[in-house]
Amino acid sequence: MIQIYVDADASPVRDDALKVARRYGLKIYFVANFKIRFPKDELIEMVVVSEDLDAADDWILERISDQDIVVTGDVPFAARCVKKGTRVVDFRGRVFTEDSIGEALANRDLMTYLRDLGTMTGGPTPRKKRDQSRFLQSLDEQIQALLRGK
Repeated sequence: MIQIYVDADASPVRDDALKVARRYGLKIYFVANFKIRFPKDELIEMVVVSEDLDAADDWILERISDQDIVVTGDVPFAARCVKKGTRVVDFRGRVFTEDSIGEALANRDLMTYLRDLGTMTGGPTPRKKRDQSRFLQSLDEQIQALLRGK
């Protein structure tokens, strides 16, 4: 059975992910270091983990399979999920695969290096309406692919 796991601490897509999960009747886990309020719903499970640095990531990694989807903005965590064969979608709708995760990690490392040198990189751009649209479409596509067995 397909399940969705959301790295929820700083997720701007919690409501969107929940909307898609409800459409398909899929269980969705919101994993965070603090309690997030959601309406009562048998499809939703709020998991509060310790405040350790990778506690949410580790909790998710222990449970995911190649039939699940992870939603995260954390590229190194996404790489760990992809390595396990899990589908991963970021908050802007980018799907991480074995073919794309290397470039995403390299870009992240480059930006970290530039910031460490004192170069102003400006950080990520604000999330726009088209990012929301792309996220909803990508999550839907990943669910459809799993349902078709691809």
